[in-house]
Amino acid sequence: MIVMKFGGTSVESAAAIERVAGIVKARENRRPVVVVSAMGKTTNRLLAIASAAVAQDRERALSELEQLREYHRKEAAGCVRPQDLAEAEAAIGEHFRELAELVRGLAILGELTPRSVDAISSFGERISSHLVAIAFRNYGIGAAHVDAREVIKTDARHTQAAPLYEVTYSRLAEVVRPLAEKQTVVMGGFIGSTLDGVTTTLGRGGSDFSASIVGAGIGAEEIQIWTDVDGMLTCDPRILPIGRRVKTISFAEAAELAYFGAKVLHPATVVPAVEKNIPVLILNSRRPDVDGTRIVGEPPPCENDVKSIACKKGITVVNIQSLRMLMAHGFLRRIFEVFDRFETPVDLVTTSEVSVSATIDNPERIDGIVEELRGFAEVTIDRDQAIICLVGDNIRFTPGVAGRAFQALNGINVRMISQGASKLNLSVVVSGEDLTKAVEALHTAFFSKLDPAVFD
Repeated sequence: MIVMKFGGTSVESAAAIERVAGIVKARENRRPVVVVSAMGKTTNRLLAIASAAVAQDRERALSELEQLREYHRKEAAGCVRPQDLAEAEAAIGEHFRELAELVRGLAILGELTPRSVDAISSFGERISSHLVAIAFRNYGIGAAHVDAREVIKTDARHTQAAPLYEVTYSRLAEVVRPLAEKQTVVMGGFIGSTLDGVTTTLGRGGSDFSASIVGAGIGAEEIQIWTDVDGMLTCDPRILPIGRRVKTISFAEAAELAYFGAKVLHPATVVPAVEKNIPVLILNSRRPDVDGTRIVGEPPPCENDVKSIACKKGITVVNIQSLRMLMAHGFLRRIFEVFDRFETPVDLVTTSEVSVSATIDNPERIDGIVEELRGFAEVTIDRDQAIICLVGDNIRFTPGVAGRAFQALNGINVRMISQGASKLNLSVVVSGEDLTKAVEALHTAFFSKLDPAVFD
């Protein structure tokens, strides 16, 4: 039994759904459970509709909702059997009637709460999973739809809900696994519900997380994440389009890469897979013949010191200097209490005798943070910075990696240096305008020669 997750671009149209059906059909003997995201940019469109409604622009909200309904009707008509079209139309109609009621309610209230955000943004996956299950029949796949909210149980932290693993795994084992023995199960990713049945979401990108949870709950032999790239690469193709595919990587390396900007994988995805030791594969739905990247607990040895280079743009560096000559007892605690109060996570931290530098990737609350910090420290801000993170299990065992990195970065001003506690990443902060130049230099230094057993 395997789990196959398909992202929004993989199910964005009738043609895309037909392509997904072909991929699933070829693996039908492995008893797949299919987890799908919302079609295309549906979630973004739903949130824009909600914003228009609370801004009292009800007519525009309802007009855009009608356009979204027509989009789903059009694509469904292109991939559903004629005898199933009435069922698909009914499913779409039911969901959009409920959506219209919700939009009218938001317009009356004039407020978009986290619970409301979850309610409206859940419809993308609810609709897409239902349509994909119906469409699969057109391609000879016996499919059953399961509402993910019935089996993925979470706490009530809306927009960032955490799974209640014990009850969720129990529900998945009771409901999904027996069904998957007979049919291909199709579920929506990203969504769940509280024990009281209130709709929740796992956060943006949470469909990957859903797939991992489902895989752990049904005891899958493999979790496949189907996306629009060939797998994890040696560098971000949006920064430098010369990266090579990484064939195999460890869970720890994949988690570091995901956290530090590798968009191909949601950072939380590997957690249930690690606990159950289930391999995760990153595959390309447009090039299903490519082997992709396999993420495992114990990858084969690698001759290269670094597996990949991850990047985060738009970083803000907060430089904090003690008003006293030396940092007083409790200085660090006071700093991090401020970030905690403003619910702003910190990526990297470096300290010296009298100062601390920290990076954040969400500067939304920076003004309040700085104001509080200035109550006991001098504070300066560097905006538009970038984190570059070298990731590889061999970093912890190989002397001289930092020296090679800084030799490659000769002539580029490095603002911060940090090695993670895991010792498998080495991170630097540079100006955003130096990002491409720096990544290219590091890629040349560490990937001019590749271990053919690990890289393609």
